[in-house]
Amino acid sequence: MTRNERRWRCIMKLVGLQSALQMAILAAVFAAAGRADVTAAVLKRDIDAKIGYCEDCHGPSAQGFRGFFPIPRLAGQQPEYIENQLRAFVEHRRTNNIMFNVAHSLTPAMISALTTKFQDLNPKPLGGAPRELVAAGKKIFEDGIPDANIAACAACHGPDATGTGQIPRLAGQLYPYVIKELVNWGKERGQNPAKPDTSAIMSPVAHSLAKPQIEAVAAYVSSLK
Repeated sequence: MTRNERRWRCIMKLVGLQSALQMAILAAVFAAAGRADVTAAVLKRDIDAKIGYCEDCHGPSAQGFRGFFPIPRLAGQQPEYIENQLRAFVEHRRTNNIMFNVAHSLTPAMISALTTKFQDLNPKPLGGAPRELVAAGKKIFEDGIPDANIAACAACHGPDATGTGQIPRLAGQLYPYVIKELVNWGKERGQNPAKPDTSAIMSPVAHSLAKPQIEAVAAYVSSLK
């Protein structure tokens, strides 16, 4: 075999190796893309399954559930608020054995996905509050009760009661649920002194409001969309 023939064969081997390497790289890329698609599909499936599980208690489209034990509306809620409350159940800052078990099983990625999904939901509020209380509740929400040194709810929850960050959305929240939470604030929130949280902000307000005032505020915010 002449030198030129040997050189040519060597070149062909190199070309073949390069082509093989390129094909291997392409195969790896396509395989990775396939795995990414499968992962995304599985994640979506898992999210949909969890949403369905949540809706068993929180109602269709997370609109809330009116029953003997009112279950809150999650639709439209601030993601950061829900994340904080789920941690509160795990850390026993809030007392609820059912929600402790639910929150304890969720990964950070799943929590992020769920809270984003809930924020995008916008079903019609369930309503059902006494209409004659709405006007009084609106005044307390917007102006507070200066004589009792109670600040306006709108100062933190926003003029439309949509909340921000760890401050929750109140618009459309169930009337009986808002009443239950405000009446029992000291028994259900901030229960772990070692881990203080934003619930401390609401403690003096909840304790200062009389039951009729709580009912009026609850009637007003539950009517908002």
